Amino acid sequence: MSTLSRIGVALDSSLLERFDHYIAAQGHNNRSEAFRDLIRDRLNASRLLSPKALVVGTVTLIYDHHSRLLPEKLMELQHQYHEVIISTVHSHLDHDMCLEVVVVKGRLGEVQELSDRLIGIKGVQHGKLVMSSPDAYLPPPDQHPNPHPPKHRHSH
Repeated sequence: MSTLSRIGVALDSSLLERFDHYIAAQGHNNRSEAFRDLIRDRLNASRLLSPKALVVGTVTLIYDHHSRLLPEKLMELQHQYHEVIISTVHSHLDHDMCLEVVVVKGRLGEVQELSDRLIGIKGVQHGKLVMSSPDAYLPPPDQHPNPHPPKHRHSH
């Protein structure tokens, strides 16, 4: 674990009061925890600006599986992007409606393209992509020596 640094922040009293209400509603134990979460969120958002950023996330789809050829189209597209898809979860919401969650990992541009294509298939009633960049939560490379050497080597 890294060392903690203490900082001072000057805020308008009414802003601080609104922030205290916000963090209480969010269930944070203290202001420091809430500030850390907000900073991480902004760092993550900044990483999601580059199409080459490594991202992980989910594409959530809701659709009527009776829509003509929709399940086949979804499956075909997922096979085309097999290198980006980690796994899928398929759940039946009722007799007709399905929820599918596609877990993805790859470069933002590829993940966004897959998401757009899945959500754009005729018959998908709702779709949403949620992403996070693991890089946003790591210290800079010069401050993060790998404490766990690789267990095997690749020969090329």
